[in-house]
Amino acid sequence: MQQLAFPQYTFKLQEKEGKKYIFDPIRKKYFVLTPEEWVRQHLICYLMEEKKCPKGLIGIEKGLRVNALFKRTDIVVFNRQGKARLLVECKAPNVPITQAVFDQIARYNLALQVPYLLVSNGLHHYCCQIHFETRNIEYLEEIPPFSEL
Repeated sequence: MQQLAFPQYTFKLQEKEGKKYIFDPIRKKYFVLTPEEWVRQHLICYLMEEKKCPKGLIGIEKGLRVNALFKRTDIVVFNRQGKARLLVECKAPNVPITQAVFDQIARYNLALQVPYLLVSNGLHHYCCQIHFETRNIEYLEEIPPFSEL
């Protein structure tokens, strides 16, 4: 798999019937190792190791309704009160981060009203804070630590 713009992490990998799988520590099972899953697993490690997000407060592929359609979020980080604070959209490294990607996460956020959004293809990461009261979006230099979410 491609080297990404994250620190080096160790992953549990296995191969079955010619397919590679990666262990997800949040969902506690193996998933097919697609390029998007590679990015997601790096982001999970990054959030836990570097940003000190507790494992139990990270949700993977949580369902939500957007305009009567059922969608799944890639990663959601909750605070200790159970309120969603960071919404993450992962793309494969070959998928450019475009306005369409931001539109997608913004649509998901209509339902969740999360103050921090992060989009990443593993090579480029964009994080912003939504100020709902002023309707402003502030792009951040880096992803805030869990204590600031």
